[in-house]
Amino acid sequence: MKITLIAVGKTDDSRIADLTQVYIDRLQHYVNFDLHIIPDLKKTKNLSEEQQKNEEGKLILNQLEKSDFVTLLDEKGKKYTSLQFAQLINKRSVSGLKRLVFIIGGPYGFSPDVYSRANSKLSLSDMTFSHQMVRLFAVEQIYRAFTILRNEPYHHE
Repeated sequence: MKITLIAVGKTDDSRIADLTQVYIDRLQHYVNFDLHIIPDLKKTKNLSEEQQKNEEGKLILNQLEKSDFVTLLDEKGKKYTSLQFAQLINKRSVSGLKRLVFIIGGPYGFSPDVYSRANSKLSLSDMTFSHQMVRLFAVEQIYRAFTILRNEPYHHE
């Protein structure tokens, strides 16, 4: 199985990008992992929030394959403990799934078309985080899930 994280917009803070890369590098030991950044839209001043979501949505949908299992990182998604999340990753892995895709939307969320394509929604917290921080948290939690599944001493209960 391959895991892909799709995120809208670049990370402006090099410290966050560097730390995210640390976890991506660690993840490569366990799984084929890819972070795909969709560039920020240009000339958004003339676009409504809905138009911006729809334009970003088209770019997101262009990155997906029919067989992908798509999980949106969404504030209204289901919450998991790290152990439950690890079991979810394991379940997807042993199911023969080719690619598991996590998506972080733009500043206004997802278009209706992206919601329609999604197989599930995942919430990392009741709190709101910057999209840049969510990337780091998501990659770290995916890494943590693999260490849990391998009984490695990264996660402590």
